[in-house]
Amino acid sequence: MQFAKRLQPLKSNVFADMDIAKAKALAAGRELIDLSLGSSDLPAENHVIEAITQSLHDHSTHGYLLFHGTREFRQAAASWYEKKFGISVDPETEVLPLIGSQEGTAHLPLAILNPGDFALLQDPGYPSHAGGIYLASGQIYPMPLKAENSFLPVFADIPPQVLAASRMMVLSYPHNPTSAIAPLSFFQSAVAFCQQHNLVLVHDFPYVDLVFGDTQIPSILQADPEKSISIEFFTFSKSYNMGGFRIGYAIGNAELILALRQLKAVVDFNQYKGILNGAIAALTGSQTGVKAGVERFRQRRDAFINALHRIGWHVPTPEATMYIWAKLPEPWANKSVEFCTQLVEKTGVAASPGAGFGKSGEGYVRFALVHEPSVLEMAVERIREFL
Repeated sequence: MQFAKRLQPLKSNVFADMDIAKAKALAAGRELIDLSLGSSDLPAENHVIEAITQSLHDHSTHGYLLFHGTREFRQAAASWYEKKFGISVDPETEVLPLIGSQEGTAHLPLAILNPGDFALLQDPGYPSHAGGIYLASGQIYPMPLKAENSFLPVFADIPPQVLAASRMMVLSYPHNPTSAIAPLSFFQSAVAFCQQHNLVLVHDFPYVDLVFGDTQIPSILQADPEKSISIEFFTFSKSYNMGGFRIGYAIGNAELILALRQLKAVVDFNQYKGILNGAIAALTGSQTGVKAGVERFRQRRDAFINALHRIGWHVPTPEATMYIWAKLPEPWANKSVEFCTQLVEKTGVAASPGAGFGKSGEGYVRFALVHEPSVLEMAVERIREFL
């Protein structure tokens, strides 16, 4: 049996590789502390669950849900966005519900790239972004993110011959895995660059609310208020702890939204309407739960960072996301996969190797803050013994 060549680069990824290592640790009797996946351990809010529960008893929600049946959700998303960022949004033409934002970032390249076209991706970056390019038979040009550049790409370093064959750029700030943030001035330069080179600008925005302190996180559309080339992806997984419900949406350029909608029409309908009703409740209800969740992650960040510092592993304190991006100490400097594999097998602490997020991620490890401070401190004690 023969399969398409596009499957070749999809055969392994950082999460699948770590699953194998975690399974070995469990088989050996280790007590697992899993810091490898950014899946929130916090529950969805009660008013969200109640909206979904009520929907279950409404038989009108039990059928297929087509685009026009999502109008109330799209209106809620547009209103939330306008209130948060001050940019007007047309819910009919500039919003599209998604089965998680990952669906959008994976499918959009099919609407933009012809086989062989380039996409400009962050390196390191979220693995799903690369997966969508491979599915579209496109090529990837990795834009290195380096600490000395605040983990922002340098557009001037992109070779002219690559730019000539490029059709899209994908950014994501606050950034997974580095936890870096980007100022509005950077987004403005990215918009100008993409306009100059006729590139679609994609911004994956899952950590819009997971920001500590008073830092203001901009939307890409604040740099492109006319929505000339830009599209932004949101998810309820982080702000509202609804990862398992698989709900997100896209906002941006009407032509891009329409193209993605045309692709969705071939692949799926929408998810169950009750989930959209829960998402509406999340957007329109009290936001105190969001603030409380951010505070819990801040406490976890501080506990984990302080514990690392106590054992002599000095890493910077992130301003956003649920991750710690830690430069590996000697003798592990360029052995992130080996470090993470041995760490989980010997201690039960699972982390994600930086190399799994791209070539420029080598030399780092990502810890997800998905446990309470006492468990995180226990994890660091095990790391101390391992080191």
